[in-house]
Amino acid sequence: MAGEDKLKLLGTWASPWASRVKLALHLKGLSYENVEQDLHHKSDLLLTSNPVHKKVPVLIHNGKPILLLPVDPYERAIARFWVDYIDSKLVIPWKVAFTANREEEKTEGIKQMLAGVKTLEGALKECPNGKPFFGGDSVGYVDIALGGLLAFLQGTEELCGTKLFDITDTPLLIAWVQSFIALDAAKAALPDVDKLVEFAKIRRAQIAASIKN
Repeated sequence: MAGEDKLKLLGTWASPWASRVKLALHLKGLSYENVEQDLHHKSDLLLTSNPVHKKVPVLIHNGKPILLLPVDPYERAIARFWVDYIDSKLVIPWKVAFTANREEEKTEGIKQMLAGVKTLEGALKECPNGKPFFGGDSVGYVDIALGGLLAFLQGTEELCGTKLFDITDTPLLIAWVQSFIALDAAKAALPDVDKLVEFAKIRRAQIAASIKN
């Protein structure tokens, strides 16, 4: 990477969306400066780099925020579809199951997650010749989108009381998980599952306390 091409990532260690960006950067072999953010006291750099949403992650190249989407219009559309699918069918229901006060809400969240996982198992089955990744022999955009959530998904059994990946129902996804976590990029980019579970438990207690108050 040229000396003048500087990449800076604004994120938090527990953010699955920041993990997606880290995965992409490591897979590309790009060096970057990781700037951890305190979302309770957002930095001026974050607020000026993402003035509309004021959220992480933000990837900055030579002082300018950039987008991580394919150049080809069709590939860009497919990428957006899968990111939206994964976020709406896994992330949102996961939050519901994790924070629900009523058992019916938790059950519905888990039900939606399991349906989403089943669809992804079917999508992986459509990959030709038993390729290990959604992208085929190598990691593609769908792999990165799902992989960024992997630590949360692996902690779901302890945090939400259900196991998302099962050898009987999702054998291909279990094989995908093993292939994915073996990647050097995954080892470098993804947070530790046990650390993330403890962080999530503390966060859930804080949310519960704020509701009571």
